[in-house]
Amino acid sequence: MDGRGQNQPHEMGDSAQNTADLTAFVQNLLQQMQARFQTMSDSIISKIDEMGSRIDDLEKSIGDLTKEMGAEIPSTISADGQAQGTSK
Repeated sequence: MDGRGQNQPHEMGDSAQNTADLTAFVQNLLQQMQARFQTMSDSIISKIDEMGSRIDDLEKSIGDLTKEMGAEIPSTISADGQAQGTSK
């Protein structure tokens, strides 16, 4: 008889344990990756929302400035229809 036959059940148990350990490790790694991706996704969405708010504020400021400029332009024209500061 050779000794290999006696070790096979033990080796199969080790193999099953190694497979279970590897499976647990991979599942844990995937859970960590999912958590990291979720954190990054939340951060990106938050920054996009912040940029949207800034763009809205910028559009409002531009609108206010164009309204101010529209109100100032007629006041720079003199009574004779000439823009002030120009010569005839």
